[in-house]
Amino acid sequence: MDGNRRFARERGLPAMAGHRLGFDKVKEVLDWARQAGIKTVFLYAFSTENWQRSKIEVSALMTLFRKFLKTEVKNLFQRDTRLVCLGELERFSRGLKKLIEQATVATKDCRTATLAVALSYGGRAEIVQAAKIFVSKYGRRLAAAGEKEFNRCLWSAGLPDPDLIIRTGGERRLSNFLPWQSVYSELYFTKTYWPALTRQEFETIIAGYRERERRFGR
Repeated sequence: MDGNRRFARERGLPAMAGHRLGFDKVKEVLDWARQAGIKTVFLYAFSTENWQRSKIEVSALMTLFRKFLKTEVKNLFQRDTRLVCLGELERFSRGLKKLIEQATVATKDCRTATLAVALSYGGRAEIVQAAKIFVSKYGRRLAAAGEKEFNRCLWSAGLPDPDLIIRTGGERRLSNFLPWQSVYSELYFTKTYWPALTRQEFETIIAGYRERERRFGR
């Protein structure tokens, strides 16, 4: 969900105004995805690298996360949508970790759709952590363990690999997002900033994806 700050600055607004507009866009896009019949949505909300931003910006982003967890859980539950958070969640404050736990517990039995939010997430960190668990769990049976067993050690365990990854904001890279899970994902890069994404462009992207022939190396 790239381009929040640039969207704001080009309009003479403070960077945090862009993040607030990006927060509002999340709710719109989730509605579009639901209406398109998409069962699982991943959102890259905060990377491990984002901790290096200014303390003021990080604090403001934490406030937005708390707002989302407090205000949107009821909507997720009403729409039978399960919330999953993946990443180095131990790096968050005690209060925010409690909100994350409460939100995931409240929606754990929802089955119609899943919203997976990557928070303090880094793909390399995920793989390193998974490798440690993998060796610890399957050490004596390592030769017989494979990709399926490794998948169970990832933060995303139990979630499907993404079919389509959309990156807004003009950059053409994944930036440490789901490197293991994205090996056969279709990729779409748009110059549109996240807050400016329209339903028409979203539907055009989905329609284009559905026309692609996916061979998975076969």
